[in-house]
Amino acid sequence: MSFQTTRRDLLTASAAFFGSSALPLKTPSSWEKLNVGFVGVANRASSNVNGVAGENVVAVCDIDENYLASVAKRFPKAKVYHDYREMLDKEKLDAAVISTADHNHAPATMRALERGMHVYCEKPLSHTVEEARAVAELAAKKGVATQMGTQIHAGGNYRRVVELIQGGAIGAVKEVHVACGKGWGGNGMPAGEHVVPKHFHWDLWLGPAAERPFHPGYHPANWRRYWDFGGGTMSDMACHLMDLPFWALDLRHPTKVVAKGEVPNDYSAPHGLEVSYEFPARGGRAACELTWYDGNRKPIGMELNGLPGVGFGVLFVGEKGNLFSDYGAHRLMPEEDFADFEAPAPSIPDSIGHYAEWIKACKEGTPTTCNFDYSGALTESVLLGSVAYRAQQDLVWDAAKLTATNCAKADEFVRKEYREGWSLRG
Repeated sequence: MSFQTTRRDLLTASAAFFGSSALPLKTPSSWEKLNVGFVGVANRASSNVNGVAGENVVAVCDIDENYLASVAKRFPKAKVYHDYREMLDKEKLDAAVISTADHNHAPATMRALERGMHVYCEKPLSHTVEEARAVAELAAKKGVATQMGTQIHAGGNYRRVVELIQGGAIGAVKEVHVACGKGWGGNGMPAGEHVVPKHFHWDLWLGPAAERPFHPGYHPANWRRYWDFGGGTMSDMACHLMDLPFWALDLRHPTKVVAKGEVPNDYSAPHGLEVSYEFPARGGRAACELTWYDGNRKPIGMELNGLPGVGFGVLFVGEKGNLFSDYGAHRLMPEEDFADFEAPAPSIPDSIGHYAEWIKACKEGTPTTCNFDYSGALTESVLLGSVAYRAQQDLVWDAAKLTATNCAKADEFVRKEYREGWSLRG
């Protein structure tokens, strides 16, 4: 297959040849390589590049010339871009891997989806709640393979926890506590104007965000502290940690969100946040409350349930006992009550790998476990924590209408405006 001929071209041509009465088209066999483009190639993106590097890397894009030069040496046949809009418009790609700062996730992903590409996007799926919904809806419409970068979802520990919770090991779960001791708080907008480094394309990095002076405190990584680019600790970590209760308890959309933290400012995220979500009963499961703690917010829910000092992990509180899990291990409590407990035989198949799962889906149409439908709802809930905090009001949430029925101010943070040339639907 030529580098310039994609699966999409072949399938379209085949459909035209056989006509509408033909049997459903099957995707090419797994030995064929995907034509892939990378949007973002360094730092967090480097793991995503490594995960998909075995495919046919057609194009690479980054706003940092130094990062781009390094990856171009690794993939000498790949075309080099600084502007992802140009890359996604020009290249005939089967699939795109999006690993930008959060504020560019949805615009880049939507552009790729609109062009019929399969997409892997880092977490969170979007920068705003509205964007998460738009991405999930377009992905469903296009029928492409999608995966969000919650890599721990592929691990064996999460699978065993889900089996225990769904198998009733601790009974009905009405309370969950999620703790993350990490902190991405800020202290307002950085002061002063600095010279933009020659190797750095500042305007392209800003993308849909409003123009402002360059400051070295934004790139790399520290952009997470600022609302215009990230969303603090919740945006960084909650898709990983809240993924476990979402999966185990079949959660989707909360009906109420309450946030506590320091007095908000317009520019940067808090140094600690506590968010409580109320989820309704669903599919025979009891209604439950999930509470998130990050940064300097003390995870009181952990301490009240016999886990003093725990700063990272998930505690399920059940009618028959508790279950605590971090990324790599879990335990049932009180331990004496489960001394003779025998875990059920594994029923959730091991993952073939987070990236391999997505690649296989692109080629064969098989499902992914962190597709944009599942991950979109997870991302919406995560981002609603910041919405409630910034609006400074408890939110009564209507997921169908994508609005807080009791708080008009919340709408300012559920959606946003885009700089000219960087709209969500390019």
